[in-house]
Amino acid sequence: MKKILALLLALVMIFALAACGNKTEAAKPEAAKSDSDMDYVKANGKLVVGITDFEPMDYQDANGNWIGFDADLATAFANSLGVDVEFAEINWDNKILELNGKSIDCIWNGMTLTDEVTSAASCSNPYMRNAQVIVLPAAEADKYADVEAMKDLTFAVEAGSAGEAAVAELGYKATPVTAQADALLEVAAGTSDACVIDLLMAYAMVGEGTSYADLTYTFSLNEEQYGVAFRQGSDLAGALNTFFANQYNSGALDTLADTYGLSGSVIAQ
Repeated sequence: MKKILALLLALVMIFALAACGNKTEAAKPEAAKSDSDMDYVKANGKLVVGITDFEPMDYQDANGNWIGFDADLATAFANSLGVDVEFAEINWDNKILELNGKSIDCIWNGMTLTDEVTSAASCSNPYMRNAQVIVLPAAEADKYADVEAMKDLTFAVEAGSAGEAAVAELGYKATPVTAQADALLEVAAGTSDACVIDLLMAYAMVGEGTSYADLTYTFSLNEEQYGVAFRQGSDLAGALNTFFANQYNSGALDTLADTYGLSGSVIAQ
C-alpha cells in the first residue's frame, strides 16, 4: 500500500512540474510583448499624453476639449496608431516619474530637450524652436534692458522647467509654481516682479490683444528645441519621428503652426 501511495505522490509531482513548465512557456510571448510600448498602447486602446495648461501648445477650448499645436499633433499621431488619445495634466516637476510609472505614455507639452530629459527618456527628434524669455509689466520694461539690471527682481518660474534652470543659472531669486500659466498670474497680480516662460507661450499669452495686455516679454535667455519624451527604449519614439517627417513633408506641420500663431518655428524633419 505504501508503495502505491509513494507512486501516486511521485506522479502528482511530475504532473505539477509539467503544468508549471507549460505556464512558464505560455508566459514567454506575453513578456516579450510587454517590452514594446507600441503593443502596450495598442492593447490599452489609447495613448495617454502628459501635459500642462500651456497655450498655444496644450490648452482647453470653451467646451473643455484640449487643443493647441501639441494637442492637435498628439491626436493625429494617436489616430495614426489606431488608438484614442487621452490628455492627463501632470505636475511638471514629476514628469519622468509619471512616465516611468506608466500613468502617462509620453510627455508632449512644449518640452525642452534638456540633458536631464534626454538622459532619462527616449526622445523624438526636435520639431520646434523655442527660447526662455523674461516677462514683466510693460510699464516697467524700459528699466530693465539687460540681465544685470534685473538681478534684484523676484521671478516666478514653473518648477522643473527650463525657465527655472535659466533663472538658477543667473542666480536670480525665484518662486517655483506649478505651471507657466501660474507664473504669468504671479506677475499680473504683482506677487512676483517678473517671470521666465517659453517664448512660444509669450507669443500667444502676452501683449496687446491677449489676456495679459499689460505685460510684455523682453530678451531671450537662451535657445532651445522641443521634443517628445517616451519611456527608455520605447519603440514609439521612432514611430513619432516617421510621423513628424510625413507631416513636415506634406506641409501639415507648417499649416498647424500658422493656425496657432507659430509660423517659422517648425524645425525641418
